Amino acid sequence: MLRLRALLFLAVVVLSLFLFTPPVFSGQSPRYIVVFKDQYESRAAEIIAQAGGTSGKRLKLIQAQAAQLPSIALDRLREDPRVLRIDEDVVVYALQETARPITTKGICDWVPTWPGCSPTPTPTPTPTELLPTATPTPTPEAVASAQPIPWNITRIHAPEAWPISSGVGVKIAVIDTGIDRDHPDLQGNLAGCVNFIQSWKTCEDDNGHGTHVSGIIAAQNNSLGVVGVAPQARLYALKVLDRRGSGYLSDIIEALDWSVAHGVGVINMSLGTTSHVQSFPDAIIRVAGAGITQVAAAGNSGPGANTVTYPAKYPEVVAVAATDSSNNVASWSSRGSEVDLAAPGVSITSSYRGNGYRVLSGTSMASPHVAGVVALRLALHPGQSPQSIESLLEATSDILTFDATMVGAGLVNAAAAASAP
Repeated sequence: MLRLRALLFLAVVVLSLFLFTPPVFSGQSPRYIVVFKDQYESRAAEIIAQAGGTSGKRLKLIQAQAAQLPSIALDRLREDPRVLRIDEDVVVYALQETARPITTKGICDWVPTWPGCSPTPTPTPTPTELLPTATPTPTPEAVASAQPIPWNITRIHAPEAWPISSGVGVKIAVIDTGIDRDHPDLQGNLAGCVNFIQSWKTCEDDNGHGTHVSGIIAAQNNSLGVVGVAPQARLYALKVLDRRGSGYLSDIIEALDWSVAHGVGVINMSLGTTSHVQSFPDAIIRVAGAGITQVAAAGNSGPGANTVTYPAKYPEVVAVAATDSSNNVASWSSRGSEVDLAAPGVSITSSYRGNGYRVLSGTSMASPHVAGVVALRLALHPGQSPQSIESLLEATSDILTFDATMVGAGLVNAAAAASAP
């Protein structure tokens, strides 16, 4: 009996320790980006550990180390002469404004040939229809017409560009929530997939935003679903945002570093933050220096003035506002002198996770139109500089009757940009 009571007492003690000891989470200490002076970058992890912090990923692009720092470690590193600067590792968000699902009936109306949809009965030809006729051999354009083309793709004149460029071989990094790797409209163009949040996991899209953005850029020109602006470009899905559509700046910087190392031609960032952190423009400038064109959503904080978010606010990035099917600027599209171009961003149908489709709105949807046009251009003029491409996109855009702070130079025109000398 005494032995039993002793065991029970011990069990209660152990349980109480488990229940009342505060849990230690990996994110308990605030996250920072510690930038080191040149000669000390290789010792970053050691220096952070000596200060009492926990090192995260190395950010070679800006000579920095992500870290979790309790207040005492933060104070020590701020006084350390080997440290150049300490930035907050801010949270960045996907810039989707609204979402509207497509019902089964809706997708069948949009794509009658989609699996599971009842095919429309083919009428029996009459004897007259069976008479020999001079049927012309279908041209490539006629074959392509079997693909449903969304209004937004037509609005920017992308189909008119395809006879001369469909973005063949151009590498596009989509820094977002990942991608549905098995989506029938995307898998043929998916060339790479990396998870920067948890490197041991796949880049599978657990939100849907990244899959939608990827479809606008490069959904295949087949008989299914939709078609993207550059239907033969190569997609690289770089997952930096979680299932809630949020992520940390350090993960984005690591994805930018990856993009430079792997020679992508264009980067799309349908994400943003209102916080200016010096590490962000430092990374952006280095990416631009590597000859990569960067495109980003202007933000969904309109209609107020000076509401463009970062990274779109940086001069090295092409900032894209959102318009609707009537070429009006979306009320929520961010305004500011940093806006460079406009593109469709209201009620955009594109691919979605789970092999599906969805209608979304936001400057997140506008930005990939421009990224796709950049791919069309680069397929014809590889190596064209980011500054030259931005100037060309602005010069060939369709003029809209709105202030430049709302639409920049105007509505992007894929055909004009691709065919320009």
